[in-house]
Amino acid sequence: MRMLLNADDYRSRAQKFLPRGLFDYIDRGTEDEVALRRLRASLDEITLMPSVLTGHDGRSFDATLLGQHLAAPLVVAPTALAGLVAHDGETKLARAASRVGIPVCISTQSVTTVETIRRGAPDATLWFQLYVWRDRALTARLLERARACGCETLVVTADTSVSPNREYNKRNGFGIPLVPSLRSTVDVALHPRWLVGVLARYLLSEGMPTYGHYPDEYRTAITRPSIAEAVRLDHRLNWGDVRWLRQIWPGKLIIKGVLAVKDAETAAGLGCEAIVVSAHGGRNLDCLPAPAECIQAIADAVKGRLTVLADSGVRRGTDVLKYLALGAEAVLLGRLPLWGLAAGGEEGAEAVLRMIIGEMDTAMAFLGAERVAELRAMLR
Repeated sequence: MRMLLNADDYRSRAQKFLPRGLFDYIDRGTEDEVALRRLRASLDEITLMPSVLTGHDGRSFDATLLGQHLAAPLVVAPTALAGLVAHDGETKLARAASRVGIPVCISTQSVTTVETIRRGAPDATLWFQLYVWRDRALTARLLERARACGCETLVVTADTSVSPNREYNKRNGFGIPLVPSLRSTVDVALHPRWLVGVLARYLLSEGMPTYGHYPDEYRTAITRPSIAEAVRLDHRLNWGDVRWLRQIWPGKLIIKGVLAVKDAETAAGLGCEAIVVSAHGGRNLDCLPAPAECIQAIADAVKGRLTVLADSGVRRGTDVLKYLALGAEAVLLGRLPLWGLAAGGEEGAEAVLRMIIGEMDTAMAFLGAERVAELRAMLR
């Protein structure tokens, strides 16, 4: 069997394991996938100038992020339905991240509840990602649950007001609700390891997977014909809602999906602790700029007032270093841990994270940098 040495290797293994509909849902962008290509091009164009003969014994990636100690400036990003990639996938991601020494952000749309994840990964640093529901009372109760499970950091996704135009999902018959078709049934049948190891295990133990965090009265199988109005994502979300969240959430508050300086300044003015400069992995809108094109201006504008994080398009440890050099203080990884999870379960997810840190270490050695802070002076 082919050795798994880089992101492409893990991606290829994941593609073989997962049904096409699920793999494409994770892997692809939106519409003509221009934004997805722009992400890659923007990172490839960045170079870092090395400093030779610096004489370092080793490199240190220890970081303090929002008062939390991290072994590396990385966070496992929130991803919907990660529990379909592997049985109990969200818990496995949490344990993998915990062993590496970084946080994992649990999605509102995870298959497994934050309570179950906490029981399965008691030592993990859990963040919680929020999609604001139309029923604010239900949203507030969800936040109480997250807080009770030790989540001290809330990540509010601000860039998904409506469903993206992912045409390949329709062709593959993959969507929420999942609508079984001949094409999707054949797709699943052609991936027996996933069928037996993931879907069948759910069906035999707890039934068809659900969005775990939905209230009991709205929590039905992902094949349900419709989503109740109360738990639909609110397309009217605005800064007034962030003001409300700041009042009811006692922990750290992060706004994810910021690309404009004015939005970063607004977040700082409302008392948010951080933002994620993000294009949602190229999955939402095809005409967006790449985060690499936006980070420096944002970081300069909010310096000392707001912590800047970044995500989207990371395939190598050098991509992480480039985002850090641009001004981000940490980088979220979305697709990579999922590819690792699909390729090798919990161990695969951990291996991907350690692979990225290893690539960061090698690159730092060649750059002559001992600490991440030195990267900013190396940016070309």
